[in-house]
Amino acid sequence: MKRDQILTRQLNIIMRREQKFLNQKENTFVKSKVTPIINKIQNKIPEKLVSTLDKTFYMGFNFVFEKGNAYVEKTYNKDRIYSKYDLNNYAIDKYMSKKHLKNIDKQSKQSSSINASLSAVEGGVLGLLGIGIPDIPLFISVIIKTINEIALSYGYQYATDEEKTYILYLICGAMTKGETQKVYAEKTDLLGEDIDSNTYISICLEEIMEETSSILSATLLTAKFIQGLPVVGVIGVAVNPYIINKIGKYTRIKYKKRYLLGKVSDCQ
Repeated sequence: MKRDQILTRQLNIIMRREQKFLNQKENTFVKSKVTPIINKIQNKIPEKLVSTLDKTFYMGFNFVFEKGNAYVEKTYNKDRIYSKYDLNNYAIDKYMSKKHLKNIDKQSKQSSSINASLSAVEGGVLGLLGIGIPDIPLFISVIIKTINEIALSYGYQYATDEEKTYILYLICGAMTKGETQKVYAEKTDLLGEDIDSNTYISICLEEIMEETSSILSATLLTAKFIQGLPVVGVIGVAVNPYIINKIGKYTRIKYKKRYLLGKVSDCQ
C-alpha cells in the first residue's frame, strides 16, 4: 500500500473515531433518573460558590500557564517523550508503517492512564477536605500534564499562547456536549491549521482561560458540591479519573488527527 493511501486510511479512521466521540448518546438511565437529580442540586448551589469556583479554576490555569509549567514538566521526562516521537516519526517517514503509528499512539495512551491514577489518589484524599477548592490547582496541573505528554508524543510543543489556546479548546471540546462541543471541535481544527501553516493569529489568552474555567467549573460543580458532603466525600476517586480519561481520549484523537493532516499535506 502506498504512503498516501496508508495516511488517508489512518486519517479516515481517526475522523470516524472523532465523530463517534462527538455524537455520543446520553445513557437512558442517566437521562431519566440521574440528570433530574443533578439539576435539582445545581439549582441549590449558591451563586457565590459558582463565582468562587470559576475564579479558582481561572487562577489555576493562569498559574500553570504562567509559572507552573516548569513544575509540571518535572513530573515527566520531556526529552525522553520527544525523543521517542522523533524516532517513530523518522521511521514513519522512511517506512510508512502502521506499526510505528501505533507506537506513537501507545506512548500517548500511557500518559492518560498514569495521570488518571494520579487524579484518583488526589481526588480521594483532597475530596475529604470539603468542597474541593484546595485540589483544583492540583487537578488542573494533572489535566495539563496529561495534555502536554500527549502533545509531545505527536511532536507538538506547548509553550506559545497559540498552543495554550489549542489546549484550552481541547478541554472545552472534551467537557461540553452537543452543538457546543462540535463548535469547539471546529475551533480546535482551525486553530491547529493556522498554527501549523504559520498564519497570524490574534489571541486573548486571558479571555479563553476564563471561558474554559467557566465550562470546566460548570461541568465539575455538582460533583465537587457532592464531594463536600461527608457521606460521599470520596467521590473524587471516581470523578477525577473519569474527567482525565475523557480529556485524554479526546486529546489523543485531536493531536493524532492534526499529525496525520500534516503528513497528508506533506504528500501533496
